[in-house]
Amino acid sequence: SFSGAFVRSNMHCCSASFILINVCCWQTCGCYFSTSRQRPGRFYSDPLDAVKDIPNGATILVGGFGLCGIPENLINSLLKTGVKSLTAVSNNAGVDDFGLGLLLRTKQIKRMISSYVGENVEFERQYLSGELEGTLAERIRAGGAGVPAFFTATGYGTLIQEGGSPIKYNKDGTIAIASEPREVCEFNGRHYIMEKSITGDFALVKAWKADKAGNVIFRYKSRNFNQPMCKAAKITIVEVEEIVDVGTFAAEDIHIPSIYVHRIVKGDRYEKRIERRTVKKGQAEKPKPKKDSDVVRERIIRRAALEFEDGMYANLGIGIPMLASNFIKPDITVHLQSENGILGLVMPNEISSHFTLTLSGKETVTVLPGAAYFSSDDSFAMIRGGHINLTMLGAMQVSKYGDLANWMIPGKMVKGMGGAMDLVASAGTKVVVTMEHSAKGGKHKILEKCNLPLTGKQCVDRIITEKAVFDVDKDKGLTLIEVWEGLTPDDIKKCTGTDFEVNDIIAELQKLLIILYTLHHSFHSP
Repeated sequence: SFSGAFVRSNMHCCSASFILINVCCWQTCGCYFSTSRQRPGRFYSDPLDAVKDIPNGATILVGGFGLCGIPENLINSLLKTGVKSLTAVSNNAGVDDFGLGLLLRTKQIKRMISSYVGENVEFERQYLSGELEGTLAERIRAGGAGVPAFFTATGYGTLIQEGGSPIKYNKDGTIAIASEPREVCEFNGRHYIMEKSITGDFALVKAWKADKAGNVIFRYKSRNFNQPMCKAAKITIVEVEEIVDVGTFAAEDIHIPSIYVHRIVKGDRYEKRIERRTVKKGQAEKPKPKKDSDVVRERIIRRAALEFEDGMYANLGIGIPMLASNFIKPDITVHLQSENGILGLVMPNEISSHFTLTLSGKETVTVLPGAAYFSSDDSFAMIRGGHINLTMLGAMQVSKYGDLANWMIPGKMVKGMGGAMDLVASAGTKVVVTMEHSAKGGKHKILEKCNLPLTGKQCVDRIITEKAVFDVDKDKGLTLIEVWEGLTPDDIKKCTGTDFEVNDIIAELQKLLIILYTLHHSFHSP
């Protein structure tokens, strides 16, 4: 047995001295030390021992994306410790009965720093009823790199920049705490806002394997937020499925070197839930009777698919945009990218028992030959850097000049902006909105000015609905370029909440139809 102690004089100082004990045997008491010459990591047999010193009020960075790659055993152990008043930084909060949703249910989390509420009803309820704080956070990589703040185009012209975004609600639905305005600077003719980086006291991370030197590798797309979070905390705790001998990994294949890893625990069991099991409809399947709403959706989906061009890189939002990928022409190649770290994906024809890949929208996917996996910080770098040719997403409202609102209805519904703010902020990416032309009751969704909080300002290039297609000019406004069969520009004007120009070809066709209609009736009149 081993009764020695690991001592480090200052957890914050990179030059701090420490004592390295060369012991490499498993201990029934729960831990052992590796023989790495770089930096010893403690190995635990019980995840409870690895987290029991996390104090009340700590800031924890929790890896994963949706339910993929979440540290299930470490989260469950926090339930047992009863630690409270946590600030949890995570892409989202899982679902009500799994992942961080468990800590929300027991009120152990006081504040969530998250970009997407997702499918967690309890998260949304607590946020809107004043029981929880929430704010946008995609600043983890900067924190891990020691960069205190940086400038980004993401969020300019929205509540994120202007201030007033709800961080916490009162129980009566009024805003208790609102965000402060961001500093704005102009670079090369574009406006950017300053964002502060995020760091944590502890990072809870899920990886596939670790070697006994403390090096870590991930599997498939589970790098997501796990990889940047490893680097942004004072103490990083990694749970893995397998611990292997030193030398099992080639040095060039290591995703996280041991310098970032402080504690490692082998998880006993993993549930690995899938939120939305989605597959392509088989051609042999007998089609179900279509409702009117199905006809509307399919019309938008099929028209949206015409936006794809050979060789382009595209990011597709939840719902209609992703379904449009089922209608990509067979003679072209489109590389689909997802924020959670996949390039080269496609919806599967069937799901096997070991299926583990999901989109950022939580739908199941598979990959094509030549695909690649990477972390979410790399994924957003692709997006903000203008490497994505097309992004297609839904909307609640779009303005005449291309403002987009699609992430919240104040006091009623909040899903979070997810990656949408980043996706629409790149000047080099074509932004196409797919949506039904009107809301319930015929309420306009295409407006002179959006009255919901913006996701992006003057960012939309094209709008596709079941009735029409508009091109958007940031200075001139909307131009109607297509109308659905049986409709006229006058019909579109009646259901659109702002004025628009009509494409010359459509205008000429309308004149021709009027002439043909007049001639028809003149020949058949008594």
